[in-house]
Amino acid sequence: MNLHFLLQQRAAEGRPLRIGLIGAGKFGSMYLSQVRRTTGMHLVGVADLSPVRAKAALKNVGWASDRLGAKSFAEALRKGTTCLTDDSARMIAAPEIDIIIDATGSPSAGIRHVLACCEAGKHIVMVNVEADALAGPLLAKRAREAGIVYSLAYGDQPALICEMVDWARAAGFEVVAAGKGTKYLPTYHQSTPDTVWQHYGLTAEDARLGGMNAQMFNSFLDGTKSAIEMAAVANAAGLKPARGGLNFPAVGVDDLAHILRPKEDGGVLEHRGQVEVISSLERDRRPVFRDLRWGVYVTFAGDSDYVRRCFKEYGLVTDSTGNYTAMYKPYHLIGLELGISVASVGLRGEATGQPRGWSGDVVATAKRDLKAGEMLDGEGGFTVYGKLMQAADSVKMGGLPLGLAHGVKLKHAVKAGQPVSWSDVAYDPDNAAVKFRREMEAGFLPKKAGKAKA
Repeated sequence: MNLHFLLQQRAAEGRPLRIGLIGAGKFGSMYLSQVRRTTGMHLVGVADLSPVRAKAALKNVGWASDRLGAKSFAEALRKGTTCLTDDSARMIAAPEIDIIIDATGSPSAGIRHVLACCEAGKHIVMVNVEADALAGPLLAKRAREAGIVYSLAYGDQPALICEMVDWARAAGFEVVAAGKGTKYLPTYHQSTPDTVWQHYGLTAEDARLGGMNAQMFNSFLDGTKSAIEMAAVANAAGLKPARGGLNFPAVGVDDLAHILRPKEDGGVLEHRGQVEVISSLERDRRPVFRDLRWGVYVTFAGDSDYVRRCFKEYGLVTDSTGNYTAMYKPYHLIGLELGISVASVGLRGEATGQPRGWSGDVVATAKRDLKAGEMLDGEGGFTVYGKLMQAADSVKMGGLPLGLAHGVKLKHAVKAGQPVSWSDVAYDPDNAAVKFRREMEAGFLPKKAGKAKA
């Protein structure tokens, strides 16, 4: 609880954290709005495919034009300004920068950026949870071997969930379940960019005027983003998905402990230590009372008469047995909170969550009957959604990871609701992201898990 004090010290010493941001989209813009107001941080560079767009994003969140004219990172550091570029590799290699933030959302770019940071000795904060779900365990391993910090992004739900899990365990509690809330109905898995806005109560014109990306928003609605984020949590916190993936039970905050407990105790969980996403809608579309749509939670067990008595004495809401209770955070502030990760990495050398193993994976799953010859269009698109699976099951059946299900052609038909496998698509085995993922599949699971042939 002393990050601000340490940042003040760094500012007083003239040694601010020196930061480079890749990607000036929504998440990046939210961080840009705060970093200019944060003592002890200097945003030396911003890399974006369109520096013009990046400059507009900076101005939109309050940056003055005279802070954006640096021609080089050295000039930016010397003058206290920021250099804009379209060359992320050059920024990662720049000696004037110590911490890189990847806010691109591209799995292949994320892998490339992390490996470049390993070479350059730069810490990296991964807003890019898509890359983390695809290959995070191996990326984090490479980072540790290189002596750099690889961190999940605070403000995004996975890091906030990991913080709650860490709190519970450090206080001596066993974590029973952990996850987040969302708006979910089973039919949403079939949603496409053409149907997404009706579920949000918007017209296509409203969305266009608001600058909203239909495919990106659809990835939140169709369950893909939930699967990606829970894979990240499972791999970072040593938790596991249910064998059938996410169940999205409809749960309000007052019922967390009652519902998110093991089945043998009257709940819905397959096992203790499970990741799960809860819905803000009942299956008949009625709103859940006191829902947790924007928040995160953890349920944990007392497991002794004394602790159960303490739960009661201090007013905790428990299940009927008094053994299970919950903590939750009703909101997350996304990029507005990202500075916590930057400060933790830069001042303490500590990640706000990072993969420590591989227990969760996200497999491309057909939204409708798909025909041979069709082209998959990835996260939030018209063809597939991401389904959470236990990693051992994914590898055993040869599941195609969602992060590589874009721009690849189907060789075989796949029925609606069925997973797509490596053998179903014509992929390029020499593609860098494919090779990296295949390396993780070969090296991260016990040999008894087996592996399907592609």
